[in-house]
Amino acid sequence: VQLQASGGGLVQAGGSLRLSCAASGRTVSRLDMAWFREAPGNKREFVAAISWSGGTIEYAESVKGRFTISKDNAKNTLYLQMNSLKPEDTAVYHCAAGDLDAAEDVRSADYEYGYWGQGTQVTVSS
Repeated sequence: VQLQASGGGLVQAGGSLRLSCAASGRTVSRLDMAWFREAPGNKREFVAAISWSGGTIEYAESVKGRFTISKDNAKNTLYLQMNSLKPEDTAVYHCAAGDLDAAEDVRSADYEYGYWGQGTQVTVSS
C-alpha cells in the first residue's frame, strides 16, 4: 500500500484546509485509516481514525467538532476536513493505513498502522 498526502499549506487562525491521502495498491474500503500529526519537539499525535467500513470514527479531543475524517471509495482517497484552525494545529500531518480489523475497534495508536504516507505541512498563523 502506498499513501500520498497533500493539501497542506499556510492558513490564518480560524481558516480551513482539506487534506487528502491518495491510496494505491489496495482499496480504501478494505483498510482502516487514520491521520496523525507531529509538531516540532513533540511526539506523533493521533488526530482521527475511520474504520474500513466507515462504521467507526474517532477523534482526538483537541480536534472534536472542528475536524472531519472521511473516505471516498470511488476515488480511493482519505480526507481530513479541518475547520476553525488554531496555531496549535501546526504540524506535519501523516495519513496511515492498516489491514482491516473485522471488529472495527477504535485504533488510535500509531503502531496499529503498518502503512504511512510522507506527510504534508500545515501551518496556522495567529
